[in-house]
Amino acid sequence: MTRKRAPVSPPVGLTVAGSDSGGGAGIQADLKTMEAHGVFGTSVVTAITAQNTVGVERSHVLPIDEIAAQFGAVQADFDLGAVKTGMLATTPVIDLVTDRVAEMDTPVIVDPVMVSASGDRLLEPDAEDAYESLISEATLVTPNADEASVLTDVNLTSGPVDREQTRDAGEQLLDMGADAALVKGGHVVDDGDWVIDTLVMTTADGDRRVRTFEHPRIDTDATHGSGCTLSSAIAAHLAHGETLGYAVEAGTAFMERAIRYGYDVGGGPGPVQHLAALREAADRHQTMTDVAEVVEALVDRDVSRLVPEVGMNVVGATAYAEAVGETAAVEGRITRTLSGVAPNGGVRLGASSHVARFLLAAREFDPDLRFAVNCRFDDETEAATAALDGPVTEYDRADEPEDASGTMGWGARQAFGDVAADDPTPVAVLDRGDVGKEAIIKLVAETPEQLGERVFTLLDATDE
Repeated sequence: MTRKRAPVSPPVGLTVAGSDSGGGAGIQADLKTMEAHGVFGTSVVTAITAQNTVGVERSHVLPIDEIAAQFGAVQADFDLGAVKTGMLATTPVIDLVTDRVAEMDTPVIVDPVMVSASGDRLLEPDAEDAYESLISEATLVTPNADEASVLTDVNLTSGPVDREQTRDAGEQLLDMGADAALVKGGHVVDDGDWVIDTLVMTTADGDRRVRTFEHPRIDTDATHGSGCTLSSAIAAHLAHGETLGYAVEAGTAFMERAIRYGYDVGGGPGPVQHLAALREAADRHQTMTDVAEVVEALVDRDVSRLVPEVGMNVVGATAYAEAVGETAAVEGRITRTLSGVAPNGGVRLGASSHVARFLLAAREFDPDLRFAVNCRFDDETEAATAALDGPVTEYDRADEPEDASGTMGWGARQAFGDVAADDPTPVAVLDRGDVGKEAIIKLVAETPEQLGERVFTLLDATDE
């Protein structure tokens, strides 16, 4: 017998942009991002580019009739939940897109692509003025500093640039008719270690509201496709019916992870990883299983000698973890019993606070670290760390400044921050505690097997 069909009906998004033969930006990036957000992506290809991670070698704009035909085919068959535009290249293409989106009753995200990440121009200079009409139809326009400087009379490309200037640029884009403008801070000069994206939007009562989204700058040039990815992520959230403010907040967080875990492919700066968030979610079950297996091994060996007074916890971070909720640990920790040790609960996501935050902070210095455990600190265990298979470092909470914004993050910076690029990552960190704070040894590892071996090495060395 044949199986019964079980179709799904996701929201549908449309990207109107150029094709990137390198796969990291343009139509390719847009469709990957929409799929990652549970949106069925359709496309209108405006141009074909011959490009890779190094640069754009050739670009061919499709005939207007061919672009219009794609629009017609998509509109005739799909109920579109959101539209985003990317590379439009010429004035005739911009005019066509403006006419088509003006007829639609759906959110429109305009990403005014002018120059590629490699510095190659993707918009004819005389087409810049044509964008004003398209912007007037936009639910949101998402320029970077260079594009905002072209579209407005605010120069964001030479410093110093302050927040008032980015707000002014956003205000001018609203004056052109856009409902909202997100001036991206990645290219804004003098923002230091932080990227600040500025959202200026018109509220329901006609007032204007400003929100900023701040996140740490990632030390990389591999941002190919980041603008396409952000605008597509926002469009996908809007297609799901979410508010603009939430869509921008979620989209910027999505892009931050996509940049941090970007692809190392090609000879130039690589593209962002559009599926990083999806892969993080997919890795959760395996990470929970890994933690459970380490816990079982610790119970079997009876590691009660290493269990601190506050209890022991084993923490595993997913491969793309960025938050405590993306780490797995024992609920209630592992404690000593009359017959050995036992977990007080099962393994679940977000079950640890201290050890999880330490592990996440350590991953800022070595993203390959995936697992951690806290062990008893005394003279014997401190001496036993000499038997471990890597460097041992330490920090003293008594040295923590009042403005450290969290002991676990500060401690990880003390332990890992000064390690030279060519030196091995420490495998154990001695936390000497403080008044009312128990001293602890934290072991870290890349794999669950490695973590278990290090715990047992410490246990065996204390028994000698």
